[in-house]
Amino acid sequence: MIKKIEIQIEQSYLDTLKSKLMLTRWPDELEGSGWTYGASLGYMKELHAYWTNYFNWRTTESEINKYGNFIANIDGYKIHFLHIKGKGEKSFPLILTHGWPYSFLEMLKLVPLLTENKDLSFDLVIPSMPGYGFSQKILQPGCNVSFIADLWHKLMQELGYEKYGVQGGDFGAGVSTALAMKYPGNVTGLHMNYIPGNYVPVLEENEKFSADENSYLDLEEEWYSREGGYSLEQNTKPLTLAYGLNDSPMGLCAWIVEKMYGWSDCRGYIGNVFSMDELLSNVTLYWITETIHSSIRLYNENSKNPLIIGKDSFINIPVGIAHFRYEDPFPPRRFIERGFNIQHWSEFPVGGHFPAMEYPALLVEDITSFFSKILKSE
Repeated sequence: MIKKIEIQIEQSYLDTLKSKLMLTRWPDELEGSGWTYGASLGYMKELHAYWTNYFNWRTTESEINKYGNFIANIDGYKIHFLHIKGKGEKSFPLILTHGWPYSFLEMLKLVPLLTENKDLSFDLVIPSMPGYGFSQKILQPGCNVSFIADLWHKLMQELGYEKYGVQGGDFGAGVSTALAMKYPGNVTGLHMNYIPGNYVPVLEENEKFSADENSYLDLEEEWYSREGGYSLEQNTKPLTLAYGLNDSPMGLCAWIVEKMYGWSDCRGYIGNVFSMDELLSNVTLYWITETIHSSIRLYNENSKNPLIIGKDSFINIPVGIAHFRYEDPFPPRRFIERGFNIQHWSEFPVGGHFPAMEYPALLVEDITSFFSKILKSE
């Protein structure tokens, strides 16, 4: 069952948010430390002032409601999604899956670019993962990327799409990979701008990783020792973290915005790639839906469900990879080819973890190029 909806948050939620913001108690900061120890105090105070005095969630709502918003009941779970039909001569169904710490809002810049190409446009399906945005929180264990992939496949079937493409970064890459593994007869192509963190390539007997692969694994370990504290906490004790983040809007904001700064190609100033309205639309969505715990819980669930891919589980459908320069650490091609049938590989000299927002035109060009090639060959 699918029902069309309009997003309209009760004013009381927004009033409570403003009251909470007015009660913010600030930490101290080492002089001149900037973003070295986490979210910059100076910037967070600027963001707080804008959030309190100028940001208007109703503007964000209006933008969301420009598109078709729906709730689907899949296996008893309520899943929110956007559904926008392509306007080109040929239109191919494509499901876009967001990641953390963002939401379906991450994909909005892609919508006009992917739906209005006259040669090849896409019928876009943009869901909110369970426990994110307006989708239902799942309170039973087992909601990992593989579980979500089953829901997505059933959603696409419900919409009448027997064959479709998949695309994602971050957790969206994991969900898209799981779809390709489980439904190769339905998934025409897999495009990713990130390699799933729970991907484990299987080596043949007596085979070893190459020098480049071992170097990458060392870099990955070094990155996690320097930047991965958030991941360890979300993997192990997400509920403890959630008490503070669910109660303090500025705590929630700092936790999310620090990652937007650290993982993007912002060149030392977050305003180079994200406006305050974009940042606060996403954080406000987390706040009003109270989804910080249900979203970070996915780290714990995924850690118990690695994507083990090798000879017996190789992804044979065509795979396209878009590597944006500051997506770090990023595996070498050989590491990925152990599990994926790579038919398309692009290197971009710019961009980070959020290309759908940082460089949407580049990402769309790559998605379109990949699917144009594989659809011609069918």
